[in-house]
Amino acid sequence: MSAGGEHLKDEGTRRQVVLAGGIAGLVSRFCIAPLDVVKIRLQLQIHSLSDPTSHQYVKGPVYKGTLSTMRSIVRQEGITGLWKGNVPAELMYVCYGAAQFTTYRTTTQALSQLPYRLPPPAESFVAGALAGGTATAATYPLDLLRTRFAAQGPERVYRSLLGSVRDIAAREGPRGFFRGCSAAVGQIVPYMGLFFATYESLRPSLAGLHDLPFGSGDAVAGVVSSVLAKTGVFPLDLVRKRLQVQGPTRSLYVHRNIPEYQGVFNTIAMIVRTQGVRGLYRGLTVSLFKAAPASAVTMWTYEESLKLLQKMDAAADE
Repeated sequence: MSAGGEHLKDEGTRRQVVLAGGIAGLVSRFCIAPLDVVKIRLQLQIHSLSDPTSHQYVKGPVYKGTLSTMRSIVRQEGITGLWKGNVPAELMYVCYGAAQFTTYRTTTQALSQLPYRLPPPAESFVAGALAGGTATAATYPLDLLRTRFAAQGPERVYRSLLGSVRDIAAREGPRGFFRGCSAAVGQIVPYMGLFFATYESLRPSLAGLHDLPFGSGDAVAGVVSSVLAKTGVFPLDLVRKRLQVQGPTRSLYVHRNIPEYQGVFNTIAMIVRTQGVRGLYRGLTVSLFKAAPASAVTMWTYEESLKLLQKMDAAADE
């Protein structure tokens, strides 16, 4: 963050923003990969934990809580099981981060040229929503592959990233790579809009705080913004995961009893009918645990990378 407290949208050249966004996504993804795998496993689990009879005939693991799920994965699949799907996820986060920050910067600069300026929080909301929607649509096939690899148990469904692409293309066609995309865009638009609006509102007031986790108020602003936005749109995130594992391989993942879902609204209605409203929030706790450090690491790494790139470019120009 600059000493003058300039907004994120006004800092850096396009190249610097792309590089800083990509670096932020790469570092963040690797740090939170285990929590992401745990979240996906819990989101795909449909049997009730409070009713033992609902899972006595279930083939596959029964997960209860974040730490217990993590231990179960390590015990049954080894420590590398916590990083399943990390390759497509790393690719997704790098591309997503670059696309998100570039679109955000470009949009806010365009909004600043309008004859009638929107209030700063409104500008941040519009730019954040557009940036999130664009980045999500552009990287969605990688998101789907990440989910499918993370959902694999000891018995593999796909042997390699290239093999999974070929298999989906052959058996499900191009549309197979975009299962659940409408839920993803429907989730990310309000999420990123709320996230950036909150972040830009909190960051100036936290600018003078330095004795904080990760060294600055940027991280704290990122954490608060992410937790508030994530809770509001979590049901759509769960629906997206359920839809992503539909298709001919649906019964081959670690949870063998995933129902057949079709469409966002039908999926929501079926989950509420069979599992109650609480069924829409499975994995929320670990999701919030994941969202907080992920956003903190992302925003802090972005700001620090941008500063470093600016210093390197300035030194090169001297």
